[in-house]
Amino acid sequence: MTVKVAAVALDTLAVVGVGLIGGSFAAALKATGAVRHVIGAGRSRANLDRALALGVIDAVAEDPAAAAAAADLVFVAVPVQQTESVLRQIARHLRPDAIVTDGGSTKQDVIAAAERALGARAAQFVPAHPIAGAEQSGVEAASALLYRDRLVVLTPTAATRPEAAARVHALWAVCGARVLDMDAARHDAVFAAVSHLPHVLAFALVHEIATRPDASELFSFAGSGFRDFTRIAGSSPEMWRDIALANRQALLAELDAYRAQLDRLAHCIAQGDGAQLASMFETARSARARWLAK
Repeated sequence: MTVKVAAVALDTLAVVGVGLIGGSFAAALKATGAVRHVIGAGRSRANLDRALALGVIDAVAEDPAAAAAAADLVFVAVPVQQTESVLRQIARHLRPDAIVTDGGSTKQDVIAAAERALGARAAQFVPAHPIAGAEQSGVEAASALLYRDRLVVLTPTAATRPEAAARVHALWAVCGARVLDMDAARHDAVFAAVSHLPHVLAFALVHEIATRPDASELFSFAGSGFRDFTRIAGSSPEMWRDIALANRQALLAELDAYRAQLDRLAHCIAQGDGAQLASMFETARSARARWLAK
């Protein structure tokens, strides 16, 4: 679908948290001419000054409230446990026609936070999750092309203004993303399995190796398989701590299911059951091949 930029153009975008996700959203909209002016807010003045120097933002606000007061759309791109605090800061300063959206990897907790923080203005909030992370973080990693052909999931609630959801959908499409709507609970269950669990496993493996007495020797022999498996352990620890805690019930269920698979593998290895091992490995290989082919 081709989206006409003029139909969704913003005068002023406020980004709270100008890192990989927030910075890339701003950069993509600026590159397409879909926004005239971008204001950045966040905890680190040095990061904001760097975003200004890179042209990702056009001005720095002293706090989220000041940024939101001037904005047509506020994009909250902070670790999910900080979302409620940011929304409380901006609630009284939002224009009645302004839209608020986010980039958090969990949605039920963010929606609950928005309802508590924004009250009646929660109708102006459009929960969103761009599936476009990377192991690098910070504004230096931001790219106008990050969302090209990537999936963005919106989880609007019954209270969300339809026109607000439609505009956020169109803005993500301008960034080059494929956008779809999803129930928030189903979103959290799905991403616990295919995103949150893999990140936790990668962190766990690197941590287990790193805390051994012979860690330096082990890392010196690690090759491409270890590098590929653990790539996402280079992601933001703060962000993934918050995601793990925010989606704890779904993630704990996935950890239980994965632990059962490990127990099954351990049993096969202990019993020398090569046929069962080969069957499990082939099932996994074939499923991965079908997924990649799509």
